[in-house]
Amino acid sequence: MGFHHHDHGDGHAHHHHGKGASKKALLASLLIISVFFIVETIGGFLTNSLALLSDAGHMLSDALALLLSLVAMHFAARPPSAQKTFGMQRFEILAALTNGVTLVLISLFIFWEGFQRLLDPPEVASGKMIIIATIGLLANIAAALVLMRGDYKDNVNVKSAYLHVLGDMLGSVGAILGGILMLAFGWYIADPIISLIVAFLILLSAWRVTKESVNILLEGAPSRLDTTKVEARLGQLGGVRKVHDLHIWTVTSGFDSLTCHLIVEDNVPSYPVLDAALNLLQKEFGITHATIQIENSSISHGKLHCQGGEPEHEHGHAHEHGHSH
Repeated sequence: MGFHHHDHGDGHAHHHHGKGASKKALLASLLIISVFFIVETIGGFLTNSLALLSDAGHMLSDALALLLSLVAMHFAARPPSAQKTFGMQRFEILAALTNGVTLVLISLFIFWEGFQRLLDPPEVASGKMIIIATIGLLANIAAALVLMRGDYKDNVNVKSAYLHVLGDMLGSVGAILGGILMLAFGWYIADPIISLIVAFLILLSAWRVTKESVNILLEGAPSRLDTTKVEARLGQLGGVRKVHDLHIWTVTSGFDSLTCHLIVEDNVPSYPVLDAALNLLQKEFGITHATIQIENSSISHGKLHCQGGEPEHEHGHAHEHGHSH
């Protein structure tokens, strides 16, 4: 008997916790950061400071991350349709990939420009630069405080936005330091050096975002899970002889799915095994969305030898809705 079991756990729940507060926090910090992105960009050109421009690039990466989180929240909340059975939850990942690629391009531009400037550092209006960078730092602090009032511990989106903003603070601090060095000692080489450091920070965050989103789009197993360990643990359950066709993938950040077939001893009732398997997946691996097919060893044996499809068509489709917290 093949049993299909579907467990609709908390896969979607994290999208709805403190949603209103999170959305407001993201929107407010997006506004703050976008305004100062514009201020820093103009300031960078006026003062001829690459460090300010690279900090603006960092701010743009924040703004993109925040916009992404808002768009993702909007789409993740849309109900699944007949064509899109997961709804639009993958949109977040596509947007993250776009975000990552954009950041890589920005950082490459800064590297290129920074190396040119290392050879021949131009003069920078350091006094104005310090003022603008300080305003940028205050904007980042404001955005971080706003995000902390949101749901930054539970919500993946708010948390990543918060980390972005913290990283951005470093960029602003760097620009301020550079400005002080140039003002005090006329060390104009400080400007390209700091911008290269900031570009490197942008590149790191871009690499992380891109790597993760590509892994998700390729249906790779979530990086936090070791599939061989999951398979081994399922195989250790009483009555289970073999685990096959195990697939684990991520639908969108924080929502992992698993499907597999368990071959059980002929005399073992399948529901207890199913129950044990689902509990194990949730408790040990945090997977709440699992579809498991239980097969008798004799049937699966028959299946392996019968080339013309399945020898028996007695698949009991048992759909249970276990709301697991």
